[in-house]
Amino acid sequence: MGGVIEAVFCPYHVIYMAHCGLTRISVPELMSITKNLPFEWLVGLRYTRAGRRSGRNSFISFISLISMAGIGLGVAALIVVLSVMNGFQKEVTDRMLSVLAHIEVFDARGAMPDWQAAAREAFKNPEVKGAAPFVVTQGMLLRDDELRPSVIRGVLPEEEPKVSDVAAQTKRGNFNDLKPGAFNIVLGIELARALHASLGDKVTLALAQGQITPAGVLPRLRSFTVVGIFEAGHNEFDSALAFIHMQDAEKLMRLDAPSGLRLKLVDMHRAPQVALALKSSMSGDLMMRDWSKNNANWFAAVQTEKRMMFIILTLIIAVAAFNLVSTLVMTVTDKQADIAILRTLGASPRSIMKIFMIQGALVGILGTAFGVAGGVLVALNIDVIVPFIERVLGVQFLSKDVYLISAVPSDLRWSDVSRIGGVAVVLAFLATIYPSWWAARVKPAEALRYE
Repeated sequence: MGGVIEAVFCPYHVIYMAHCGLTRISVPELMSITKNLPFEWLVGLRYTRAGRRSGRNSFISFISLISMAGIGLGVAALIVVLSVMNGFQKEVTDRMLSVLAHIEVFDARGAMPDWQAAAREAFKNPEVKGAAPFVVTQGMLLRDDELRPSVIRGVLPEEEPKVSDVAAQTKRGNFNDLKPGAFNIVLGIELARALHASLGDKVTLALAQGQITPAGVLPRLRSFTVVGIFEAGHNEFDSALAFIHMQDAEKLMRLDAPSGLRLKLVDMHRAPQVALALKSSMSGDLMMRDWSKNNANWFAAVQTEKRMMFIILTLIIAVAAFNLVSTLVMTVTDKQADIAILRTLGASPRSIMKIFMIQGALVGILGTAFGVAGGVLVALNIDVIVPFIERVLGVQFLSKDVYLISAVPSDLRWSDVSRIGGVAVVLAFLATIYPSWWAARVKPAEALRYE
């Protein structure tokens, strides 16, 4: 009797549940559930589940499963691809910054006589943790018949480790053998290979600043002894960069002071902001150049590639969302009699829309959740997965002879994960609008005419 009374309070809830085959639980139990969960959710959940009463229902649920898998695959692929691209960017950036300074400070006069005072002013900013003077010029290195353009950087060996890792990257020889007046030189490994130079060999440096002689203007030449070979892991520096002592560089360039100051920061990503702060806090007419400006073209290219990859792979999710549209349209066509029964029992068009929007949203959310879980799992374990695939297939994706990086890096960023998940859910929700609107326009009389 209690069940009958409760059915009166919510008649079309109970009758429709019985029609859909949900009568395995008693009416009071069903009513206790509906106190907390609207009937639209119950029906939407029912449609999302695999149908057991007819092959047609099972087929529609199978299509829903395919749509869910498509969304999950697209989300997982996008997370993994962006994580790998972030990993490559981080790896290359770290190798670049092992040689480059985070910020370079130049004096507008062309030289910085009191670099120690400038360094003390820079250290007043808590984000600066290292400073070292430098002199930089361009020239040609010659040995026998080989000639290579090079960037020559004059440094103090005892100060350079505060702003770069070149001393630790010296594979042969000793970086500290750069003595003032000895005219020694440390070469990048590719530059040394191109010049066929090894430790103890002589190389000749030709500077563009020529000297006037009776025979005309001749380039300034100076012989150097190779005392070290470093490997930064970045071809741009390994093939074109060389280090000499700062006093030797000043003598060659006829300077009385270093060109400027190189700074290392606690957080390299704040280099532009710190550069602006230092420009206003340090005395003198100074010019600041941070590492992102030195490589602006490279970073712009990487960001463009990431954006294009995001757009391309988002199309995979969009295709799965279109599959979801077709799934919901088929469901609406198959459930027209059910929709008509609900309408005759008092359900509003808005409730009908909610049922199918809930069904589509659930498919989208579940697919996104599975995709996020799978993508995060792969991205966090790509250093294990890729070597396993290489061993099984007997191939190597990144050959050490061709690429500087022999392992596939990954840098998972949760901001990317949340953005990808949000896009997938929004696309799935948008895919439910038209089928739900169409379901709400079903006319009960026409739907029940042939039932």
